[in-house]
Amino acid sequence: MSGKHQREFSVSTGQTEPAADQPTASLTVTHNGPYLLQGPAELVDYLGVAIAFDGSARLCRCGHSKTKPFCDDSHETSGFTGEKDGRRVPDRLDVYEGQQATVFDNRGLCAHSGFCTDRLNSVFHLGEEPFVTPSGGRFDEIVRAVRKCPSGALGVGIDGVRNWALNDTIRPARVEVSKDGPYRVTSGVALIGENGGPVQRPTGASTEHYCLCRCGSSLNKPFCSGMHWSVVFSDPVPDPMREPTLFEWAGGYPALLDMTRIFYSRYVPADTLVGPLFATMSPDHPERVAAWLSEVFGGPKFYSDHFGGYARMISHHVGKGIRPEQRARWVSLMAQSADDAGLPADPEFRAAFVAYLEWGSRIALENSQADAQPPPNMPMPRWWWVCDASPGSRISALAKPTQAGEANEPARLGPDETPRFADHIRSLFRAMDRNSMRFAFDLWSESDLRTHGAAILDRLRAGTMPCDGAWSAEKIAVFQRWLEPVSKTYRANESLSKL
Repeated sequence: MSGKHQREFSVSTGQTEPAADQPTASLTVTHNGPYLLQGPAELVDYLGVAIAFDGSARLCRCGHSKTKPFCDDSHETSGFTGEKDGRRVPDRLDVYEGQQATVFDNRGLCAHSGFCTDRLNSVFHLGEEPFVTPSGGRFDEIVRAVRKCPSGALGVGIDGVRNWALNDTIRPARVEVSKDGPYRVTSGVALIGENGGPVQRPTGASTEHYCLCRCGSSLNKPFCSGMHWSVVFSDPVPDPMREPTLFEWAGGYPALLDMTRIFYSRYVPADTLVGPLFATMSPDHPERVAAWLSEVFGGPKFYSDHFGGYARMISHHVGKGIRPEQRARWVSLMAQSADDAGLPADPEFRAAFVAYLEWGSRIALENSQADAQPPPNMPMPRWWWVCDASPGSRISALAKPTQAGEANEPARLGPDETPRFADHIRSLFRAMDRNSMRFAFDLWSESDLRTHGAAILDRLRAGTMPCDGAWSAEKIAVFQRWLEPVSKTYRANESLSKL
């Protein structure tokens, strides 16, 4: 700790706070145009991965750029205006007093990220009055929720007096491009208006962290008002043919950091089994573990680049004498922390996640024993989806019919037209169909369909591929019509190859 501020590890640069003589980063709001980012600030995506830019960057705020997050001058033709809307929520600071803490809130600044109501619903109540009941939670949980609020609308204090040292924290100057949402800015990046002076902020707003609109529809420009939800603003959809890593599916470094901070601040101190193991841990230990998990789960080399890789991790366990019951408690509390942090709860992710907790903790148990001799030069482990149980490989029993993905209708064929794989066949198989069968073959591969076509046709008729029902007679006819000449050609080529 430094004073009353908690330092935060930066996975991009490793800095904690700028030196006194270091220039301040800034974001300038241009007239009906982009934000201009200048100075020593990081630009990262929602996973915490750095986005490269050269010294300064023009960031889109109209929502129409084809090169998001960078501006491509679409604001000049889209009719974008940076004016505030008269329908915005009024600027009003509400004060809620409790037994341990006083919470300050300005609904006129809220970006509706939902972190407070999702993570601490005993204090913050969605759609209810009063919105805040400070006596419903522990003081440390309220402080964590206030610091996590990306818009800066929340504040905390004692006896009716706001304490900015509790409200804000020292962390790297950073602009995060959130997923389908606003820019989340931290560490006091100066916000400059069109006239060259500071942008006027709503009452009680934090200057250390704030959210800026990038969908172009906020009622409270330049600040986010949550309108990205209403206008269904979205970033480009990832390639459906590429399987996401566990790191990506989890939500990246920010999500894993939420989890490790909850684990080491909420559960470890009060637990008599694992508490003694971490009594002397460094203040940035949660950041180190989050960086480790990020790399192990297929993300960038956050841990190796900053802390020394696998050998460094092993050194932290040597001689600790971890007991089996301590290992088991660590796994159970880490799984609970994943729930608390809102990590994905689908069976596929949790199977892989808990499998790693079990595997990694048992390796740590081995290495911690008095007679252990950890093998040197071991590579950094990389974890993956368990038994190809990846997202989209099955239909949830709780899913609505449309959530499985709409079946594609076959393209119309002329009476003498020969079906073509790229135009008529591949699109008949949904991404879910492909994912569910990738352990055997690829339904989007022409060669695989040639090899397994007869068996696939039988399963299509029986309704076992896809597993949620048989194909229509029209679709089966198109596939069979393509399969018959393909199979004859394939068999002929196979015979020729044996001559």
